[in-house]
Amino acid sequence: MSPARTERAVVWSLRGAALAAAAIVGLIVALLLVESIPAIRNLALRLVTDSGWYPAPAATDGSFRITPMVVGTLLITAGAVVIAAPLGLASALFCRFFAPPGVAAIYRRLVELLAGIPGVIYGFWGLVVLVPLISALRPPGASVLTAIVVLALMILPTVALLSESALRDVPQRHLQAAAALGLSRWGTIAGVALPAARSGIVTAVILATGRAIGETLAVVMVVGNIVQIPSSLLQPARALTGNIALEMGYASGDHRSALFFSGLILLVLVMLLTALAAWLRGDEHDHA
Repeated sequence: MSPARTERAVVWSLRGAALAAAAIVGLIVALLLVESIPAIRNLALRLVTDSGWYPAPAATDGSFRITPMVVGTLLITAGAVVIAAPLGLASALFCRFFAPPGVAAIYRRLVELLAGIPGVIYGFWGLVVLVPLISALRPPGASVLTAIVVLALMILPTVALLSESALRDVPQRHLQAAAALGLSRWGTIAGVALPAARSGIVTAVILATGRAIGETLAVVMVVGNIVQIPSSLLQPARALTGNIALEMGYASGDHRSALFFSGLILLVLVMLLTALAAWLRGDEHDHA
């Protein structure tokens, strides 16, 4: 086969793979929309105004207030990102600008190892270590705070590795020019490296946020899974992902549709984060 034909075959193969990926995403979106229609049609405002989440047959008509799970999801995610973002950025700065090359290489491998640990291991660690510690402070221990700490540890490697990659992409000539001007190490970081890598760092935080929103098993193991809007971080709650995992196995009718609607909410949140990341990258390129 000639090089030209080989190149065309590779191009069409890549186009086919991209089309297949887009089709799979489209089918997932279509499934969530179709399965959510009964909940939207039959429940509508009840998803917000009902007294609670009691979809079991024992309830007269069922109660499908989804607000506590939405609040729990956003609270846990925001808390985890608030902890993981600065720690991940500090880790990236240490690895890029402060650690000797040998130490940086070992440290990077350790962070990569953390990124590869399954979520169930983090959840198990939180269950046997964090829950008893927080329970000594205020029972029951399984709470929003526990979920925030476990989730922060899970997404921290994502922020650290992607932020370091963004910092490594800063042109070396910029750093050399800063050194020639007599800037200190911190002056170079604050005035040159961080502004140049801002888009990549923000994208790292957004991707980590998307992972935090979608995490299920680790959160289920440590958050307590009580459907309520917590008045403090030491109270239990339930996330949307956990609600789907715990109840989809026996759900039917409006209950099943409401769970699919929960999945649709999660998908919309992730799509908004992806759009925000794309917009920030485009805005960064416009100012470059």
